[in-house]
Amino acid sequence: MKIVSSQDRNFTQVLRKVRNRSSLQSAQVEKSVKGILRTVEKGGDAAVARYALKFDRIRLKPQQFRVTPDEIKTAHAHIRKEEGDALRFAGDRIRSFHDRQRTSTWMYQDRNSRLGQMVTPLDAVGVYVPGGKALYPSSVLMNAIPAKVAGVKRVVMCTPTSTGQVNPYLLVAAEIAGVDEIYRIGGVHGVAALAFGTKAIPRVDKIVGPGNLYVATAKRLVYGQVDIDMVAGPSELLVIADETSPPSQVAADLLCEAEHDEEARVYLVTTSHQLAQNVVNEIKRQLLQLGRQRIATKSIKRYAVAFVVPSLDEAFELSNQIAPEHVAVNLERAIEFVHRLRHAGAIFLGRYTPPAVADYVAGPNHVLPTGGTARFFSTLSLDDYVKKSNIVSYSKEDLWSVKDYVMRFSEMEGLDAHGKSMESRWK
Repeated sequence: MKIVSSQDRNFTQVLRKVRNRSSLQSAQVEKSVKGILRTVEKGGDAAVARYALKFDRIRLKPQQFRVTPDEIKTAHAHIRKEEGDALRFAGDRIRSFHDRQRTSTWMYQDRNSRLGQMVTPLDAVGVYVPGGKALYPSSVLMNAIPAKVAGVKRVVMCTPTSTGQVNPYLLVAAEIAGVDEIYRIGGVHGVAALAFGTKAIPRVDKIVGPGNLYVATAKRLVYGQVDIDMVAGPSELLVIADETSPPSQVAADLLCEAEHDEEARVYLVTTSHQLAQNVVNEIKRQLLQLGRQRIATKSIKRYAVAFVVPSLDEAFELSNQIAPEHVAVNLERAIEFVHRLRHAGAIFLGRYTPPAVADYVAGPNHVLPTGGTARFFSTLSLDDYVKKSNIVSYSKEDLWSVKDYVMRFSEMEGLDAHGKSMESRWK
């Protein structure tokens, strides 16, 4: 983990590289993904089956795509009671938090008209669950529960498998979340099936959930055919700390994020060079104890940076420039600093709020903007599973009272049919 001080010549260069870290596009990947999408759109289930054999080494007939109720029932026997309890506890917390995000249809009467907005849940949502380097039942809960709270009638889950059997943790999590259909299909061909629909996998209206660069690219390319949540990149964490922060905590939190993926990005912003050095030493020590040591080590070596700045004011400003997925404020009286943060997907306040608690059981969603997009994107929420339609209603008298204004706009914009549509009400 490199340490860079604000007095160093390369400080601006390193910061610029971090700010421009988003790497969600590759011409070669896009070309490959486009080919798969086109093939599935034209070839349907047969194409999906061919890609399942090619990429996942599994031979499936279309009638075998969907996981059966018996498989879901059997999954409960393959996990321990305390694991099921943990999934249900997390599910209850997530459901309770998102239930508070509900919005309703509203209307009001002003001097000229009756206006409002109608809030309607989407009909069908597809949840993509990765099947790569790690297992994410928490992702099932975080993506599917808000959809059900919002009132989505059909929630579909797709996940790749190389054995034909979906992991029991994912199946139990899906049942807890209220998922209606589960398919043992993943990758770009899984995204294509959700977006375009096949005979075995009817299309959805929106696709949510994380994935690798190929899956992220597929989601980006089918946007418009369906809606998507966001194009998410590698996991990120930025820790703000000072000389009073425990190095062991800071290092542990950074490694908590680094173990996700070799491409994960972790940063320390501190006012203390000594703390930065102590954290580097702690990371070296703690890495030796990790089960995913190889993955976390690659992440740290490739991307981790400790920025040393003169003041906390500059530390928070630097965080806002980086706009990370997660910000952990490891300071005394951390709550007093929350107003300093403008751009962050999630904010963890205080020394007893490790990233892990928010990843799993706190309740707020862990699907967050990455790559600096926290400048303009929000966390996944209930709003992602509903659509809003404007309501406009005028009486004859009310319309007459605004007729001249509409006619003026019609003339200004040269759209005379607009004016004639107004005039038709009095002929």
